Amino acid sequence: MKITSTSCICPVLVCLCFVQRCDGTAHHGSIKVTRNQTKHPEGETEVHHRPKRGWVWNQFFVLEEHMGPDPQYVGKLHSNSDKGDGSVKYILTGEGAGTIFIIDDTTGDIHSTKSLDREQKTHYVLHAQAIDRRTNKPLEPESEFIIKVQDINDNAPQFTDGPYIVTVPEMSDMGTSVLQVTATDADDPTYGNSARVVYSILQGQPYFSVDPKTGVIRTALHNMDREAREHYSVVIQAKDMAGQVGGLSGSTTVNITLTDVNDNPPRFPQKHYQLYVPESAQVGSAIGKIKANDADTGSNADMTYSIINGDGVGIFSISTDKDTREGILSLKKPLNYEKKKSYTLNIEGANTHLDFRFSHLGPFKDATILKIIVGDVDEPPLFSMPSYVMEVYENAKIGTIVGTVLAQDPDSANSLVRYFINYSVEEDRFFNIDANTGTIKTSRVLDREETPWYNITVAASENDNPGLLSHVTVGIRVLDVNDNPPELAREYDIVVCENSKPGQVIHTISATDKDDFANGPRFNFFLDERLPMNPNFTLKDNEDNTASILTRRRRFSRTIQDVYYLPIMISDGGIPSLSSSSTLTIRVCACERDGRVRTCHAEAFLSSAGLSTGALIAILLCVVILLAIVVLFITLRRSKKEPLIISEEDVRENVVTYDDEGGGEEDTEAFDITALRNPSAAEELKYRRDIRPEVKLTPRHQTLSTLESIDVQEFIKQRLAEADLDPSVPPYDSLQTYAYEGQRSEAGSISSLDSATTQSDQDYHYLGDWGPEFKKLAELYGEIESERTT
Repeated sequence: MKITSTSCICPVLVCLCFVQRCDGTAHHGSIKVTRNQTKHPEGETEVHHRPKRGWVWNQFFVLEEHMGPDPQYVGKLHSNSDKGDGSVKYILTGEGAGTIFIIDDTTGDIHSTKSLDREQKTHYVLHAQAIDRRTNKPLEPESEFIIKVQDINDNAPQFTDGPYIVTVPEMSDMGTSVLQVTATDADDPTYGNSARVVYSILQGQPYFSVDPKTGVIRTALHNMDREAREHYSVVIQAKDMAGQVGGLSGSTTVNITLTDVNDNPPRFPQKHYQLYVPESAQVGSAIGKIKANDADTGSNADMTYSIINGDGVGIFSISTDKDTREGILSLKKPLNYEKKKSYTLNIEGANTHLDFRFSHLGPFKDATILKIIVGDVDEPPLFSMPSYVMEVYENAKIGTIVGTVLAQDPDSANSLVRYFINYSVEEDRFFNIDANTGTIKTSRVLDREETPWYNITVAASENDNPGLLSHVTVGIRVLDVNDNPPELAREYDIVVCENSKPGQVIHTISATDKDDFANGPRFNFFLDERLPMNPNFTLKDNEDNTASILTRRRRFSRTIQDVYYLPIMISDGGIPSLSSSSTLTIRVCACERDGRVRTCHAEAFLSSAGLSTGALIAILLCVVILLAIVVLFITLRRSKKEPLIISEEDVRENVVTYDDEGGGEEDTEAFDITALRNPSAAEELKYRRDIRPEVKLTPRHQTLSTLESIDVQEFIKQRLAEADLDPSVPPYDSLQTYAYEGQRSEAGSISSLDSATTQSDQDYHYLGDWGPEFKKLAELYGEIESERTT
């Protein structure tokens, strides 16, 4: 079968069709040939004849965007088996078969029924087959062929990223690259010039240019100045068909902004400025502003201001406001119109960020002259000192002069000044001031011990202008006068022990004085000489502002007298000296040997212990209740019906007491141990019904048989061992007593019957260590010993 095509439009297709029709081959196609073979009747070797052409496949072409009224002819299918009698049926399958592409099943002609777009689909793959119309059997094998959509120039170039926004520094060299733009064309780049694009500039000349092939935009002028023009709008066109007539084109806009560089120095608009400042301006306040202009922006316009010379360098200062780029003038020292009426300053403004590429345009700084005129202002009075400190003695008479303040009018008029004290409504007025002279006097009697220091505020105003005021602080220190006698530092609770000795220190006292240090310590302590000598106590001045209380006799007795009173005198070190008298209360108490107080008077003891009558009754009631509980417990224990041990003769509950001392140690040799042996108790033990021993003991009669030959002490040790190891012992304590005095004492008799009746030299101090029960005995024997020693 042969495929032919009549759509040879361009010269290339004409050539291709010519070759196809001449030799049955197709450009970029393949040929499938069905060879006719014959066989020799005698079975000889197969003879090959010249083959006949079968299917001849070509690569079909169809123009895109076909707008004709009739379907577009694509090509023709033809099989060698087709005799033209309509017996061959052609079938077309694959992409678009039956919808886009239709075939005449008798003639094999293929037509395109729709307008195709190569940019959506570039080719279609189809399958062709020839079958016998009568038998439906294939006459040729099914084969594949391709229909390509031929491109036409139906798409204009497009800038997919436009419009563009780009910057370039001002003053750049000519030819500086700004941006590269790229246009895309959807047409086939491999076929003709439909997708071959060239670039041109439609708007933006003569400032910028574009490369026709690459689309690179460059500056076209030298030293483009941002301050002259900052923004540019450049229109770039892209045209296909290599820019030929009939080609399609697209355009985009490139917005180019020149960025700033520091190519402009700062400039003051004027070379001379004048500023008026009143002399009343406060130190540290801003008095004016000055500004130099800079055509640059951002950091390129930053600058600093400074005072380079002039007669007001030490009076004024200048700083830079970073936001407004202004120079702020401030006052460093107060102005005085009467001393200096004007100042001249040379002020300089300089850029902080320099670009050395443009240093030839400099210098990047400028200077101007500022004249400051000082204005005369009516000023308030001025005190001679910023503050005053004065002194006055306490108890001074009303009207005593404390001191004087002085204020003057600083203006040339030198007006008279009046003074007054600023008092709050509730404040006590201890001072007043002479309105004309400024002399301060007392208006009340002062007490240093109540208020040692006063702070008052004195105001001054001019007679001609009372509204102008100035103030000053006056501190008044009240000096001390010795007007307070000394007194005891606190209430003393002094105790003397009953067994005190003469010259013993029982307490140390101190004093205090409300007056200042100069009129207070040192203190002197002494007894009133007008009173008779105290036989019991005396006073010793320690010369360190303390005094000691000492006893003058031996032993005190609470039963005879429990409280003593000691009048004392105290004087201070002031001039003249002041003194006071006080009375010390001394209580007599019973003390331990180490001096600790054991008890004092009964009432004092109870009160010091903090026990009330109700508390004592509650304690006694608790004691009675506890005793009742103990008695009840013992009664219940004795009234139990069943004893813990059945045998009444069990030696563990029999306490045998011998109260007969006899004739002393010698009588112990005749001691009868028959009761300890008790043969009847040594019989078989009777145990409690609820206890059964786990280990059988050795029979007691075996032990009793050996008692005749065992000493009493050895016998007791054996019984003790048996009791410790007996597992049948009930779970309660069992008392077993074996009285054995032992051999004769080597110390001899301690009886006092044969003792001598003479005085003994024995030391009885050890009685004090025997406890509270022997305290009284220790005191009696201690006193006897002391008297004997004396």
